[in-house]
Amino acid sequence: MRLATAATALALLAGTIALAPAADAAPAPGPVPVVFVHGRNADPGVWGTMKDRFEQAGYPAGDLFAWGYDSSRSTNEVLSGQLAAYIDSVRAQTGSAQVDIVAHSQGSLPTRWYTKFGGGSDVVRHLVSLGGPNHGTSLAWACAIWDQGCRDMTPNSYVESHLASGDETPGATEYATFWSDCDGFILPNSSVPLSGAVNTDAGCLAHNDLLTDAPTAQGVLDFLKR
Repeated sequence: MRLATAATALALLAGTIALAPAADAAPAPGPVPVVFVHGRNADPGVWGTMKDRFEQAGYPAGDLFAWGYDSSRSTNEVLSGQLAAYIDSVRAQTGSAQVDIVAHSQGSLPTRWYTKFGGGSDVVRHLVSLGGPNHGTSLAWACAIWDQGCRDMTPNSYVESHLASGDETPGATEYATFWSDCDGFILPNSSVPLSGAVNTDAGCLAHNDLLTDAPTAQGVLDFLKR
């Protein structure tokens, strides 16, 4: 009888152990905050459609940021320093050690300067350049006399030459570019791709359509998941 009682107790104990709830699994890490950087003569509002697509893909609205800056009067180096300060504020606000950057057009230059010369290569996890004048655009000569941003975007400018020197995609940051045969602003469109980046032909899109095109947004989202 004692043996039966002991066996019954062990069976009950085993059942209790089996039925005990498993420890809660650690929550999956949330997405890295994204900083969107607009192009020349634009403002953070141009990212409305892209932000909506990111939210539909599961990004919390509180992890999506858009930096605004003066695209015509400040030098690229000054803008890079302002971007660094903004990213520091995003990291403090979100508690994230890193950010992803999605830049359009001229915005590609201060973001790349930050990762290459401003200590941002450990902070920026992914950098996406949409229609960026990464090797200059001949169209910038039309406004280079009075516009600092245009001067920085001219082929072989101080900014372009330094960014092209050595490794175009330095550090731990992963880079991607999206370019279009029908851009119209980045001339030639072969200026956009970077050596060492994931370079994608977005099809025949106008320069600003890169901001709202659904397949391009999906391509950016897929890259940020890497």
